[in-house]
Amino acid sequence: MTGTMDRRDIVIGIDPVKNWHLALAWAADEAGRRQLGLRLVVAVPPPHHTQHVDNSSRHTTQLDAGTETLRTAAAWVYARQPGVHTTSSLLEGTAAGVLAGLSCEAGMVVLGSRRLSRTEEFLSAGSLVIPVTARAHCPVVVVGDAEHVTQKPSYLVVGVDGSKASRAAVALAFEEADLRRCALRAIAVWQPPVFSLHTGDTLLHAERRLLSETTAGWSQKYPDVHLTHEVLIGSPVELLADAAEHALALLVGRRGRGGYTGMRVGSVVHGLLHRAHCPVITVPDAELR
Repeated sequence: MTGTMDRRDIVIGIDPVKNWHLALAWAADEAGRRQLGLRLVVAVPPPHHTQHVDNSSRHTTQLDAGTETLRTAAAWVYARQPGVHTTSSLLEGTAAGVLAGLSCEAGMVVLGSRRLSRTEEFLSAGSLVIPVTARAHCPVVVVGDAEHVTQKPSYLVVGVDGSKASRAAVALAFEEADLRRCALRAIAVWQPPVFSLHTGDTLLHAERRLLSETTAGWSQKYPDVHLTHEVLIGSPVELLADAAEHALALLVGRRGRGGYTGMRVGSVVHGLLHRAHCPVITVPDAELR
């Protein structure tokens, strides 16, 4: 079963100098659940066009380190998920650019996270989370924390705001919940306007109706998924992160596509990538895939 992801491989970006085991475990298990291939990717910056021996030597060292990391990671996946078909790619270019490009042909891109502050995230030359999330054509999973598998009953959280991207996130959330045999909490967050011609009760009722309409029909398609609806009042970032505190993962839609820096990734998505303490799955509008 692959649903909205078709039969496209899951791609994971691996940094040879960082601990990649947590993100790779998530990606390998997801490939196993969906019976998809897993593509391991290491990106090596191109050498500068100079005649310096040190520069050439550094590039060769990076290539060697990337090759060894891919070999080790592939063996690690085989030990964890021997049924998952794994391929390895050592590609030249910036990691963010390489992975964003591969998202055009991937079913999902998986990244680890160093939990940088917002300033550090933007200024770090090796930052991946924001630029890849902003530019990807497929869902992006950021694994900064492990799934909370000890929570019983287990559940996923999906944020709903009525946008096309949000509807795509709901579709993927039902697939994930069905695959994992866990419950699904669909949450809309309402921020009371300072000035409005409508009463608070009217607006809150409209939010509940939107939530119900967005999830309508999915319970019939996935009858084994226990769905709950919740409308919360306050900050979307804080409330969604709190709701997912013990979740397997948090899914949210991502509207539009930002530039290289990812400045247009959206304030809620941006906030959740730094605030949530579980894997965060951002899903673009299906028309952008």
